[in-house]
Amino acid sequence: MSRLAVALLAVILLTGAAPLTAEQDHRRLLDLLHISSLRLGVSGDPNAPNATNYDEAKADPASPLPDPLILREGGKVDTADTWWRRRRAEIVEDFEAEIYGRVPDDVPMPRWTVTDSASETLGNAAAVTRHLVGHVAGAQGATVDILLTLTLPAKAEGPVTVILQLAPDAAFRARFPSTWRAQVLAKGWGAAVLDVTSVQPDSGDGLAAGIIGLTAGGKPRGLDDWGALRAWAWGASRVLDYFGTDRAIASARVALQGHSRFGKAALVAMAFDPRFAVAFISSSGAGGAALLRRNYGERIENLAAAGEYHWFDGAFLTYSGPKSASDLPVDAHELIALCAPRPVFIGAGSKGDNWVDPRGMFLAEVAAGPVYKLLGAGDLGTSVMPPVGTALTTGALGFRQHELGHTAEPNWPSFLVFAARTLNARGRP
Repeated sequence: MSRLAVALLAVILLTGAAPLTAEQDHRRLLDLLHISSLRLGVSGDPNAPNATNYDEAKADPASPLPDPLILREGGKVDTADTWWRRRRAEIVEDFEAEIYGRVPDDVPMPRWTVTDSASETLGNAAAVTRHLVGHVAGAQGATVDILLTLTLPAKAEGPVTVILQLAPDAAFRARFPSTWRAQVLAKGWGAAVLDVTSVQPDSGDGLAAGIIGLTAGGKPRGLDDWGALRAWAWGASRVLDYFGTDRAIASARVALQGHSRFGKAALVAMAFDPRFAVAFISSSGAGGAALLRRNYGERIENLAAAGEYHWFDGAFLTYSGPKSASDLPVDAHELIALCAPRPVFIGAGSKGDNWVDPRGMFLAEVAAGPVYKLLGAGDLGTSVMPPVGTALTTGALGFRQHELGHTAEPNWPSFLVFAARTLNARGRP
């Protein structure tokens, strides 16, 4: 029996009612919003009647991007103090209310336990890998067990930098082997993997389970309650809490990484938790680093459909019904701006990765640049997208589009060069 099935069975036993399916819950939210139907999403099949647009000449946003340096009342943000005191909070409020939802005030904290520890060799580096469980206890016996894998150099001298990857369960990761941990260990750093699906299942069927279901007592979400992306980001922050208690880890030198939907979650975590030092956001696309106002690849209508709506709050569905992406008070460039002045490296593929709109992610970084410059950090240094295979790594914003498809693997070396400037500057190694 899958972990989700076990969690949903527990919900039935605790509440006496079967949890809603994704389709039922999706319809419930539409009814709360008084929306009869949503616009149809686009298809990646070029022969489909609703085929997505891959013509750059037709991709320009239908409306101007919101200016991250203009206050709601219309005043210009021309000092760092105004950004920190006023404008940043306005943008956070818009993202919480309209896209990612709000984290409840009463979410129980996990209690971490090391379940096993073993020596291993990654590349030429000797390492020790621990498996940990963060146990969260809720009301009426509800529980969530957060799974974390932590690999540290076997003979580290002092606290080490750690790269924290947000990823699904171990079985999924085994299907897509990667050398990233060996590359990280070769630098004398540590590598950690948070199984985000142990924090919150990646399904609308699972909203009654996971940390969202535990906190809500198995009841359906309200319209501005958090979705899975915010829950996964919450899980990343709880890992960082744990790192702060481990003397082997330099908790001020923790970088985040995620790919595809987990890249969306990594960017949300970076934006909402200022303790993370650096981020590598890979192929995150719409709902992540790609501009939602662009007509290219995946669109907001896809995100609001029953297969992906659970990543967001209920109010987000409005923008695929009576409203459109042009009506959003914020866009992806402002999510990146919330990370400023901390470094963010955004990567994507080329062949087969157009669905995530690499140019839309690059343009979002360009539009976030003025906030980085206001706060004394370097932007991308150009508004012209570089050729495939060329890395931009000299500023606090980085970008590279590699030659392959929907994978992060070819961009790891460039990210590690980019990240080392900040992580090494904060102390050893």
